[in-house]
Amino acid sequence: MSVAYRLAQRADVPVIHALLSENAANDGAQLQGSEAALLRHGFGPAPMFRVALAGRGGDVLGLALFFPEYSSWRGRMGVSIQDLYVRPTARGLGVGRGLLACAFRAAADWQPAFMTLMVQHKNAKAQGFYASQGFTLREAADVLICEGKALSRLVAP
Repeated sequence: MSVAYRLAQRADVPVIHALLSENAANDGAQLQGSEAALLRHGFGPAPMFRVALAGRGGDVLGLALFFPEYSSWRGRMGVSIQDLYVRPTARGLGVGRGLLACAFRAAADWQPAFMTLMVQHKNAKAQGFYASQGFTLREAADVLICEGKALSRLVAP
């Protein structure tokens, strides 16, 4: 039986949340986002992201959560992959590549010219997969984040 790819709908939020929870647990973390947040930000009146799902039979095998990205240097739109997760039982079946392709096609209305994603420094297996798909280090830069108390201090008047 072949793997089918599709864009997620509101009714898929529980399975999206479950997959994101599994992904976080694999990294030794706990997902902080809720189903309500996924509904609000991804399936509300102004969706901020989309999700591609892979399935076979009645089983969901993985997801790619993505959103638009603009590159001022390139003068082009792109697709930013926030989360790519394939359940362990489906790894090695081409699901990751299929999800990336599905996400790119589903973003055709953005007219993307590139795709970006982040990979953990310690995840050599994922780094190898992405390299095999043609991903390279982006401008030799690391992504930084400011949140919590530091963000409050930064934006305080």
